[in-house]
Amino acid sequence: MQLMSEQKKIVKEINRIKKQKNAVILVHNYQRPEIYEVADFIGDSLDLCIKSAQTDAKMIIFCGVSFMAQSAAILNPGKKVIMPNMDAGCAMADMIEPEGLKKHKKKYPDAKVVCYVNSTAEIKALSDACCTSANAVKVVSSFPEKKIIFVPDKNLADYVQAELPEKEIIPWNGYCPIHSVIDDEYVQEMKKQYPKAKIIAHPESKPEILKIADHIASTSGMIECAKKDFADEFFVLTECGMINRLHKEIPKKKFYGLCNMCFDMKKNTLESILIALKEGKPIIKIDREIAKKALKAFEKMFAVTK
Repeated sequence: MQLMSEQKKIVKEINRIKKQKNAVILVHNYQRPEIYEVADFIGDSLDLCIKSAQTDAKMIIFCGVSFMAQSAAILNPGKKVIMPNMDAGCAMADMIEPEGLKKHKKKYPDAKVVCYVNSTAEIKALSDACCTSANAVKVVSSFPEKKIIFVPDKNLADYVQAELPEKEIIPWNGYCPIHSVIDDEYVQEMKKQYPKAKIIAHPESKPEILKIADHIASTSGMIECAKKDFADEFFVLTECGMINRLHKEIPKKKFYGLCNMCFDMKKNTLESILIALKEGKPIIKIDREIAKKALKAFEKMFAVTK
């Protein structure tokens, strides 16, 4: 994309200060396209988890939503993790609370708990492992136990169940409002408009959508799918910001998306990043004991997927 002159000035200043302060900027695929220009790394939840665990930087500026910044803080207990806009939350993560999960665990005492990374630190602390959309099947299959409580995304739980019929997946009734609103009727209408386009769907989509998709992938996986597929056109079923990322990575192909924006993902701006860098805040803070327990859930995920 073409940056405006004022944006170019801010980008230059951000890049200058982050070098000065030994800071790294991690950016989720759904962020505003101008934020890509200051990113040290752009990726999906798994990519960013790995990068945050590997970085030598003293300061991490996390451009995503709250659970992502929390994850970076859990994985980097000795570093300063800053989120430019603390109001950037996640509707799905808010659909489960610790007390509810505790009751669920008592109801199924012989089940292991796998939580999607789109959850709070408190939920991760109560889980045996966490996962992302890219590795959910691998994480769940790593447990010898047949019963798995999967929280909070029921659609991702259904996807895992379809991939692992030998398991008994016990889903929580949570969902992503961005993905769950997509139905078969909508997709069929889009196929009429773009008959040559292959469909790439996110695993958070409803089962009926995944059945008609040509590819099912996390946001970073979508880039790989589009690169490897010989098709020139793709209809991408996820948050609209992913189209900007795909155009940036694969400019010779055409991508069509939904008018389906996650407003929380768009709350971070170049201006807020600059302020956060200059002031060194707002800092993500997590209770020490909760962070220790949540770290074990991450360690299980990394042990399985590395």
